[in-house]
Amino acid sequence: MAELPDAGPTKGAPTTPATDVYPRKILEYMEGFLISKTVFTSCELGVFDVLLAAERPLSAEEISQAVGASLDGTQRLLAACAGLQLLNTHWDNGQVFYSNTEQSRVFLTRSSPLSLCQSIQYSSRTIYLCWHYLTDAVREGRNQYEKAFGVSSKDLFQALYRSDEEMVKFMHLMNSIWNICGRDVVTAFDLTPFKVICDLGGCSGALAKQCTLAYPECTVTIFDLPKVVRVSGEHFVTEADQRISFHEGDFFKDSLPVADLYILARILHDWTDERCIELLCRIYKACKPGGAVLLVEALLNEDGSGPLTAQLYSLNMLVQTEGRERTGAQYAALLAASGFTNIQHRLTGKIYDAVLGHKET
Repeated sequence: MAELPDAGPTKGAPTTPATDVYPRKILEYMEGFLISKTVFTSCELGVFDVLLAAERPLSAEEISQAVGASLDGTQRLLAACAGLQLLNTHWDNGQVFYSNTEQSRVFLTRSSPLSLCQSIQYSSRTIYLCWHYLTDAVREGRNQYEKAFGVSSKDLFQALYRSDEEMVKFMHLMNSIWNICGRDVVTAFDLTPFKVICDLGGCSGALAKQCTLAYPECTVTIFDLPKVVRVSGEHFVTEADQRISFHEGDFFKDSLPVADLYILARILHDWTDERCIELLCRIYKACKPGGAVLLVEALLNEDGSGPLTAQLYSLNMLVQTEGRERTGAQYAALLAASGFTNIQHRLTGKIYDAVLGHKET
């Protein structure tokens, strides 16, 4: 009998790894939270702000004194930031000095118009705590606000806005996102024909400002909960923003302002399909003939294979909300079920993309 060829290991049987195999990628993933907390801590202590104000490289001793931290701890933190390419190092007579990289100066200093510091603070103090309960969220299929913060998660936005301080943090998060990505999403389609715009759940007004900058002839009404409107007026939108106004209400319960275009930016991903259709039907009814609705979301690939950011955001929606991230086709189905036609989506190449649906004339 001829010798049978080696069929390889039996399916399901353990295999012995080659001696040179090193699980580099897995180790990087295991320790990814260390990177996040290094960035969170550096921003919280104000390391990048101290370096910006100094206008020259500083030693670890100078930085530790300025931020009120131990020299040993500061040295280790600065070394890690340099390893992450968040700080430049300069050597002089055997002593190391530090300065901000360009990205750190632009995005990690509080005074920068493109600062992510408030977003980082929200990630550190809210999202990070929720993700401690990710295993529970996956097992139970629901958000974990009650375990993380001791507040009922039955009313999503009562949980999100559980205090004025928490609401301001969330609004700063939205502000920083739209300062970076806003122009891309409002110009993904030509919105020039739409003169009267309603930004539902417009929060801090950052996206409304991007609309008025991109389309000088438009006006924008921000429709949001009364307490959000109050805080926006106190902290974010000033009298100089003359083409931006506010309308208080709950978009699931109250009458919506009549508009040519409605914007839902990072709104539908908070909700189940049924609740999304409920809201979209209300918008369709209020929308002028020939008007439209613009959805701004992190779109998944049609086969769900990525992008990784959207996949991770969908897990975050499980931990924090009732919703999920979706594909362009899934959002199109929600729009079609609500009466909208001529639905298109466009990718921006950044975190957030755009979907546009029209109401027939």
